[in-house]
Amino acid sequence: MHRTNRTLATAGGLLFATALTCTGTATAASPPASSAGVAAAADCRPLADAPAQAQAIVNAACSQIGVPYSWGGGSVHGPTYGQDYPGGGPGAHDSRVKGFDCSHLVQYAAWQGAGIALPEGTWNQARWTGATARFTRTQGTAPLQPGDLLLWGSDPANLGSVHHIAVYLGNGKMVEARESGTLVKVSDVRLDSQYAGALRIAGTQQPPTDTKRFMTWGTQVGLRPEPGTQKPAASRLPGPTAVDVLCQARGETVTAEGYTNDAWSYLPKYKAWISNIYINDPAAWLPGVPTC
Repeated sequence: MHRTNRTLATAGGLLFATALTCTGTATAASPPASSAGVAAAADCRPLADAPAQAQAIVNAACSQIGVPYSWGGGSVHGPTYGQDYPGGGPGAHDSRVKGFDCSHLVQYAAWQGAGIALPEGTWNQARWTGATARFTRTQGTAPLQPGDLLLWGSDPANLGSVHHIAVYLGNGKMVEARESGTLVKVSDVRLDSQYAGALRIAGTQQPPTDTKRFMTWGTQVGLRPEPGTQKPAASRLPGPTAVDVLCQARGETVTAEGYTNDAWSYLPKYKAWISNIYINDPAAWLPGVPTC
């Protein structure tokens, strides 16, 4: 995993490791006309009744209408430069395109809209154990609500084969990052031979009152009984984890991967502290979090 610079030079953060997703969709296509893009933006909204959390997921996805598709691009914080598609075609230069692929658009919408931390990769998102409901391909769109995630796979019976994912809007419409050479757009739901059903992510547990949710980065990150490393870790986070921060304070200065920071955040769920270096946010001192 590689670190990205934060807004403060003395600290660092890490965007999610890029997963090469939507592998079946980096094919030739013509970018939509600007008038079509304007119309799509106007149409991108919840098109049926849904809980507030589901509507927030849709609104977050729709906020990225018009952003370019970029294979491997995007994070929970927004568009990033992608990777060159090895199959050539319009995706051959996606390392120069700042945008989203399908799974990172969905990941962005879930996190920014509802504080839901989805895993990397369409196949992992399709099999996510936090789903609050699942729908088969034979059910079509009838039971779906805005904010549900639509799936396509080379073998619809095998969620491990899922290569494309999109956010349902309602009334047979969805918002998606489809393929290189196009923009994030509203499309008709494709109930074709590869449609693999859908899952609902709305309804998951939200941050406790007076906390703010962030994502960590790294593996085996130690949580400490106080804001410093002098005492042994009370527990460890095995990988990137959604954590709810109550407050932050100045503590022991920590250096990791060439970055230095003395800010620590208190995690009430763990009754422990984490160095802000391991919080995946562009700011060294977390925005909207009070001082302890």
